[in-house]
Amino acid sequence: MDYEKLVGVYEYLERTPARLKKIEKIADLLRETPTENLSRVTLLLQGKVFPSWSEKEIGIADMLMVKIISKSTGYSGKDVLLGFKEYGDFGRVIENMVGKKKQKTLFSKPLTVEKVSENLKELAGIKGKRSQDMKLQIVSELILSANPKEAKYIVRTTLGDLRIGVAEGVMRDSIAKAFFEGDKEQMKEAVKAVEWAWFLKPDYGEIAKLAKEGGMEALRKVGIEIGKPYHVLLAEKSPSLEEAMKTFEKSALEYKYDGARIIIHKKGDEVWLYTRRLENVTKQFPELIGYVRECVRARDCVIEGEMLGFDSKTGKPMPFQFLSQRIRRKYEIDKVVKEIPIQVNLFDIVYLNGKSLFNTPMGERRKELESIIKPKPGKFQLAKQIVTKDMKKAEEFYKEALAAGQEGLIIKNMEATYQPGRRVGYWLKIKPTMENLDLVIIGAQWGTGKRTGWLGSLVLGCRNGDEFLECGMIGTGIKEKKQEGEKGSEDVTFTQLTKLLKPYIESEKGRDIRIKPKLVVEVAYEEVQKSPNYSSGYALRFPRVVRIRFDRKASDSDTLERIKKLNEKQRGR
Repeated sequence: MDYEKLVGVYEYLERTPARLKKIEKIADLLRETPTENLSRVTLLLQGKVFPSWSEKEIGIADMLMVKIISKSTGYSGKDVLLGFKEYGDFGRVIENMVGKKKQKTLFSKPLTVEKVSENLKELAGIKGKRSQDMKLQIVSELILSANPKEAKYIVRTTLGDLRIGVAEGVMRDSIAKAFFEGDKEQMKEAVKAVEWAWFLKPDYGEIAKLAKEGGMEALRKVGIEIGKPYHVLLAEKSPSLEEAMKTFEKSALEYKYDGARIIIHKKGDEVWLYTRRLENVTKQFPELIGYVRECVRARDCVIEGEMLGFDSKTGKPMPFQFLSQRIRRKYEIDKVVKEIPIQVNLFDIVYLNGKSLFNTPMGERRKELESIIKPKPGKFQLAKQIVTKDMKKAEEFYKEALAAGQEGLIIKNMEATYQPGRRVGYWLKIKPTMENLDLVIIGAQWGTGKRTGWLGSLVLGCRNGDEFLECGMIGTGIKEKKQEGEKGSEDVTFTQLTKLLKPYIESEKGRDIRIKPKLVVEVAYEEVQKSPNYSSGYALRFPRVVRIRFDRKASDSDTLERIKKLNEKQRGR
């Protein structure tokens, strides 16, 4: 299949904001695509060559792309960087340069989808001393055979930045439209079937093939595959403990641990470990594999829990960002095992000895879990749980969880089944609300793509005497344009912030900007964490802009001392 045909669809999708038109166009392409290419095309439409759960990565950084574009076009690296500063998009840069190309390639064959996909896949396996040169050669080979439009999308796909507006929901609906016909209700059922299959097999390339070859029946039959990740059931926020307790007839209350969701697959002696983001972390936690083999009395199972990191010196639980160091660690695993020991608190089971438990009520699933676990106290144990409708007992349990250094509680409906990939109200989370902070913007980055020309990724600063120290970066809560009417009266936009901050720019280095501390913003967040990444020693978790504080000067902003106190106060630590 010619790559040029796929590029024509990319072009249409990039200039078409209407969701339904995007779905129609993608569905037409999927119908026309030969089965042997369907998986490749579906992934490439999402800007990928591997499914989302794959550990493989193309691994091309911006500076290597500068060299690739320079080698492929004959322009200097300086010219490439100037082009990037203008467009905020290496795809636009290569399109422009190939159109005026100084080097000509004779007798190049038309590019195919197969060639593009296989070349890009090859990049993931290249390691060692000459890896950069080899990667440069492989991508350059594609660009030298490409016309300007093809080159644009090859570069964007290589960098994981396709920019055509094909989110997971668009791909889901496109597959349903491509391979199923019917009235509104029948199409709803088709979408549900595609979504169900994707929750359990997170690869739309495979889902498209199943839909084409096996229809609705094949999609509905998709189940857990031991050793492969799936999308887990997620909890919704509840405004209060009292509200959550009123929601279900029969409630189980569990600690909401300050850790990482861990999904454990066991098949005989083989064990796989996944995070809720589908990352395979089996190699990073060798001791957990030992716990599973020792403590799980089941031939085959898939169980879920929350994994905590502990301080090896004090024995106290550590905030999530320390555990995340282990999740990201690829080398010297034995060293970090000693530095950050773990504890796993198990709370659910979704598969046991050949049987799916998705349709089993939560209360019964808990009993099944208890029946196969031989706890190893402090290491591998059941999540702390009480079953009650008594508000006084619930409040005592909540205080106990906070005093133990955990985030709060999860209230679970004991009569509910398990819905993969959804926030459906079966589980409700309760956490203390942190006080908003007034912080100063002291840096930023120039935006790319749709945000070219705007300042984004703002650096937040807290006051420490006469200086301002970094305490995080923020891009959430800022809108591209204001909503209409009263709803948009307090909206903060990128245009507005850029206009306000430009006069205070002190220096620029590439995309990075230093800004004189003048503009104060009110920031909401989930918690304060210790962090070596910022000069304050602290970072805000999930910060978002609430509003601009025109009534405050930089000298009125919150201090490092206050951030320290909030960190000590939260969750009783």
